[in-house]
Amino acid sequence: MGVRYTLVNSTTDGPTDSAQTISAGFNCPGGPVDEIIIRVAQTLNGASDISADWPNVVSSLRLILNGETVWDYTGGYTSATNNAASPLGYLLNSMGRGRSVEVNTGTTAREAYLRIPVGRNIAAGISRIEYTIGYAALAGASSGNSTQFWVRYNSAMQNTTTLGAATTFNYSATTQQVVMRVPQNVPGTLAGVFIQNDAATDTDLTDCRIVSQSDFSMDIDQWRMLNGDLYNGVAYMDPATAGQLTYAQECGGCAFLPLYGLSLKDDLRMQITAATAGTLSLTPVITSGIAGKPAPAQVQTQAVPTNIAKSVLADSAAQV
Repeated sequence: MGVRYTLVNSTTDGPTDSAQTISAGFNCPGGPVDEIIIRVAQTLNGASDISADWPNVVSSLRLILNGETVWDYTGGYTSATNNAASPLGYLLNSMGRGRSVEVNTGTTAREAYLRIPVGRNIAAGISRIEYTIGYAALAGASSGNSTQFWVRYNSAMQNTTTLGAATTFNYSATTQQVVMRVPQNVPGTLAGVFIQNDAATDTDLTDCRIVSQSDFSMDIDQWRMLNGDLYNGVAYMDPATAGQLTYAQECGGCAFLPLYGLSLKDDLRMQITAATAGTLSLTPVITSGIAGKPAPAQVQTQAVPTNIAKSVLADSAAQV
């Protein structure tokens, strides 16, 4: 089949001058679901109502495909006035360049794209996607809101991706051990862990150690060297520089730590060093190979044998 794009839902929802949580669902055709693409277009009341990256206003994003939670994002911090890269955009682009991008007009017109990796083979017929999106409040009411959901079907997709629920931890100004819980019913391995502070302050968290992969703690900047951030690896939209994206070496208060397929036989144990007190969230990114066959449709488990000859004989007077 190759690659095929299908528009599966379109609404007039979007962030506006009050915080809101939108929960809804829609049907989609079966097939190899490679990713779900969310396209948002809107006109802001003022260009500074979202200071930079559009995903800065997304406080949570959950996607459920046929009853299975495939993406469960909760932001450590959310602010429309954050004039820098967004945690959600940074997370997506850590899974591949171009997964969170935006058209930079430099005006009140906004057009943003989020490409959520899924990697599920679903049975032919009608499937169901449920979603919940939380938005922070803008300084003014927006207009012309449009949110579209597209599905990219791809018969050559190679793995399944699951963003698990975050583990939160109240840290203090010391070195402490943190345990990130991993889901027990999800197959695969840990591709990475997304760590978020409760604010964009980047100096709160100083060092991090993955106990099973290192004998020593590493500075957050060293992790950013390993994940590619320091090589201008963080891209985001800044309206002050229309017609292009802005590049940076960090997303404030956040870091994506690559784990190279760490097994799920145990929870992830880490050591975190902080310079102050706050709340940390740890979100697992889990991948597994594609089995190659779509999930089976619902089938009955008990046969209903029919035999007309026996029925005729049973009802006839010949047996009397």
